[in-house]
Amino acid sequence: MDIYVGNLPYSTTDDDLRGLFAAHGEVASARVVIDRMTGRSKGFGFVEIADRAQAQQAIDALNGYEVEGRKLRVNESQPKPPREDRGGGGGGFRGRDRGGSRW
Repeated sequence: MDIYVGNLPYSTTDDDLRGLFAAHGEVASARVVIDRMTGRSKGFGFVEIADRAQAQQAIDALNGYEVEGRKLRVNESQPKPPREDRGGGGGGFRGRDRGGSRW
C-alpha cells in the first residue's frame, strides 16, 4: 500500500521517514518530495508498505503523531487527479484560413 504522509517537518529526510514507519511494518520505500527549483522538502512524502495490514497499522499509529511540533497527516495515498490546465489537446485559435479557403 502507498501511504501519503503530510505536514512533515522540512528537515525530514528519506531515512527519517523510513525509520518512523519501520516500527510498524516492512518499508519497501520511503520518499520525501523535493521541490525541483529550491532542492528543499515540500513537507510531504510517500511510504510503501507491501503488507496491507501493516500499512493500516502504521496509518492508525502515525496519523496525528507529532514530529518536531508538527502533527502528521497519514492516510492511504490516492491517485493523482489529471490536471485540466495542461492543454495537450492542441486546441486554441489558429486563424480562419489554414491551408486554403473553404469557400
